[in-house]
Amino acid sequence: MSAETLSREVVVGIQQGLHARPADLLAREARRWQSRIELVAESQRVDGKSILDVLMLAAEAGTRLVVEATGPDAQQALEAIGHLFERNFNEHENA
Repeated sequence: MSAETLSREVVVGIQQGLHARPADLLAREARRWQSRIELVAESQRVDGKSILDVLMLAAEAGTRLVVEATGPDAQQALEAIGHLFERNFNEHENA
C-alpha cells in the first residue's frame, strides 16, 4: 500500500527566521503525526521531526518552504503545521 504525499507551501514570517524556539515547536508538532514530514527549501530536504534538521535549513524571514507529508494523517499534519506558520509560531506573544 503506497501512501500519498501531500504538500503545502509556507512562508517564514518570523522576523528572526526559523530560530530555535519555532524550530522546536515545528519538530514537536511534526512528531505528533504518524506521517513522514519533510521540509524542502530549494535543494535542501530535511526531516521535519528533527529540530537539528529544521535548524540546518537556516530559513530566514520570507523564505518559502514546501512542507511534505506522507502517511495516513498527512492532511491533518499539513493543516496543523501550516497553522503554526500562519500564526508565526505565536512570536507576538513572546515579544
